[in-house]
Amino acid sequence: MSDVIDQGCRIEAQFRKVALANQLAASAAAKANGAYSETDCAECGDEIPQKRREQVPGCRYCTPCQQLAEKGKL
Repeated sequence: MSDVIDQGCRIEAQFRKVALANQLAASAAAKANGAYSETDCAECGDEIPQKRREQVPGCRYCTPCQQLAEKGKL
């Protein structure tokens, strides 16, 4: 049974690594293209902090809503 769980953990870790690499590449491309970040979250309407807008060019969600979107709950 532990072999199945270990394999699942390895697959999840690989998926997370690829997802992070994709996000970093998309962020770098957006920064290079001068993408515009929203000032207010497209989901909840709260203001997106300036630091997040600078670090994640082209962002549309605040951090909590982005986490929900990544989990497929939006």
